[in-house]
Amino acid sequence: MKFNAQIARQVSDYLLQIEAVKLNPENPFTWASGLRSPIYCDNRVTLSYPEIRTYIKEQFCAILEKVFNEAEVVAGVATGGIAQGALVAQEFNLPFVYIRSSEKSHGLENKIEGHVNKGQKVVVIEDLVSTGGSSLRAATALRDAGCEVVGMAAIFSYNLDVALKNFDEAKVQLRTLADYESLIHQAIETEYVTKNQMESLLEWRKDPKAWGAKFE
Repeated sequence: MKFNAQIARQVSDYLLQIEAVKLNPENPFTWASGLRSPIYCDNRVTLSYPEIRTYIKEQFCAILEKVFNEAEVVAGVATGGIAQGALVAQEFNLPFVYIRSSEKSHGLENKIEGHVNKGQKVVVIEDLVSTGGSSLRAATALRDAGCEVVGMAAIFSYNLDVALKNFDEAKVQLRTLADYESLIHQAIETEYVTKNQMESLLEWRKDPKAWGAKFE
């Protein structure tokens, strides 16, 4: 669920301005989940732009103040959520940890880097939610460590049905700064996409698996 419609439009506009959004309907991207997509959003690019990086941090802070104000620890999901998570933790003077995509194969073999205590309430910062798989694995790692996950905040979500279902089943409350609908609306307004690209994007959104099957 997006946090605020006006913020969603602004974040979407920023992502388009800096070309964090890539379109390639003819030769689609393949996500880690195996899903094929005509669109790819690389929110790590926002870190290179101080104004945008600061705006995103401020909106994450607003989510913590209004939705997840009981959080005692901020956790970033590697790698995209680490920088913004650290900025948010610094703003609230809260402890910060980050969650690896997989356990280290050496040393202490940590999945969580940093220190958390059992019973601590943690808010998770993520850059992107696609199917929700990697994001929710981070939440599971925290729960396995005895923490309470009060929710997750992300820069962008594709709002796929499978992700909404996964978050609902995992009982993790999600708030995003922008989503697929706000991004597409802004892309149309700014003529970032062609008519053919727009048709492909809308077709993919209706049934991502059927759209991707055409390229197998």
